[in-house]
Amino acid sequence: MSLTSVKDFFTRHAPDIDVIELQQSTATVALAAEGHGVEPAQIAKTLALRVGDDVILIVTRGDARLDNKKYKARFGTKARMLGFDEVEAETGHPVGGVCPFGLAKPHSIYCDLSLKAYEIVVPAAGATNAAVHISPARIAELTGAEWIDVSET
Repeated sequence: MSLTSVKDFFTRHAPDIDVIELQQSTATVALAAEGHGVEPAQIAKTLALRVGDDVILIVTRGDARLDNKKYKARFGTKARMLGFDEVEAETGHPVGGVCPFGLAKPHSIYCDLSLKAYEIVVPAAGATNAAVHISPARIAELTGAEWIDVSET
């Protein structure tokens, strides 16, 4: 279902972008970088967090970590990742395949400025072996994401 919803998303909104399915797992930043022949920082990881009663998604570069001070200044609370079991229920995607495309429920999406270091990044595409090659600007455009600065690299 998840991979299908992502493929459907791109068919409807960006038919020029192909979902790439590999034979091996790309569920971690290191595996995804190896599988797609890019450096780990070029992987666009999607973090699912809870802010009060809401779930938000933040897309950041693969080697970035959330900066707690920046996050709290932006969202007014401490960063709280979703539990492993909550991720798929909220996004429709399994852990290791989470992306801002083809979501099961609408969520606010944010792109961290760290992504802008690359012309092309590689986010997952709804499965632990699927991804797309896309510009950070196009991610934001397609998902209605807001650009924020909440990471340290």
